[in-house]
Amino acid sequence: MRRYHTGRDLTQVHSIAELAAMARQRLPHFAWEYLAGGAEEEQTLSGNRQAFAERHLHARALVPCQPPATERSLWGETQALPLMIGPTGYNGMLYKDADLHLARAATARGVPFCLSTVACAALETIAERVPGVNLWFQLYPMRDPAVQASLLARARAAGVRNLVVTSDAMVLGNREWDRRNFTRPRVLSWRNRFDVLRHPRWMAQALWPHGLPTVGNLNLYLPEGQRTALGSMKFIGEQMDTGLDWDFLARLRQQWEGRLLLKGVLHPADAERCIALGLDGVVVSNHGGRQLDGALASLDALEAIVPVARGKLELLLDGGIRRGSDIVKALALGADSVLLGRATLYGVAVGGEAGAGKALDLLADELRRCLNLAGCTGIDHLGRHWLAGAPRSAHEPAHAPV
Repeated sequence: MRRYHTGRDLTQVHSIAELAAMARQRLPHFAWEYLAGGAEEEQTLSGNRQAFAERHLHARALVPCQPPATERSLWGETQALPLMIGPTGYNGMLYKDADLHLARAATARGVPFCLSTVACAALETIAERVPGVNLWFQLYPMRDPAVQASLLARARAAGVRNLVVTSDAMVLGNREWDRRNFTRPRVLSWRNRFDVLRHPRWMAQALWPHGLPTVGNLNLYLPEGQRTALGSMKFIGEQMDTGLDWDFLARLRQQWEGRLLLKGVLHPADAERCIALGLDGVVVSNHGGRQLDGALASLDALEAIVPVARGKLELLLDGGIRRGSDIVKALALGADSVLLGRATLYGVAVGGEAGAGKALDLLADELRRCLNLAGCTGIDHLGRHWLAGAPRSAHEPAHAPV
């Protein structure tokens, strides 16, 4: 396998796969598995990619290649590309201040950034240090009503208008690699400790001078002496609301005056319940294959959800996006936009803001090139008829418009 180096070699990177290869070399084994691993047999992890591979694009001939229209309007607000950086947790283990780097890369390209409850950076930090950020917030519902009320108030104060509630992680998936790498919570096995020593650049950049980062959004609720990585994880384990249900979502809809989305939707009936509750959107997601192994690929779930939800909810999708053509296929199936997880994390793990920006630029360039090669003049023309073998709605034309 070709070896890549960080920093100066970003100009020579030509794919998300190459960024992943660089990240794997830079990170110690336990951090790489945290980033790239899935649950159990990793069937759903690989299924997300396979779902894209099984769908093929039609291409129309003799369509002049002008810069295609890639702007996408969500709730009447236009963004430069039909993508955003989705919520991911504990990114500071990959690269110091990773959340800030991700937010800056997204903002520089005119797309949103969604901060996780379990991010290393706090809401206030992102809002203050990234001017102009289109900041979304992902909420893990908490048992303590006071903690949850505080998180929502802080999100409002930080300018968050779009709240994303995650529904599929009330119980952690069976991530066997995690148990292999740690002898007990946050205590690495001896094998992994020796492996860390083989990555001095990562140690100097990610750990110096204070060690592993804390979970910034939760520090406010921890006693002074427990504001550590271990203290944060213990707090999350105790506070995660395993009783999350539709009644909770109905109450939250009354409490949150901004837009509300449910993340982790894989079934049309759940999308219908979101419509009935007055939600603004759903994220069709299987948590990147890290939760229920054997669950539907996100793209397959989207295909079943679109007929009941299109036009009633904004439909977002995550899971398995590695190429611009993947974005085209998701939009053609009915997604309004996609969320990026591992793709931009590979970039930030390699080179901070520059690495995350490289990932976004690669996908944007591939998106435009794919549209040109398919003979499609803009993303608003995409529909199921652009996909070979995909069933066509009675309301869609028999021939693809250009």
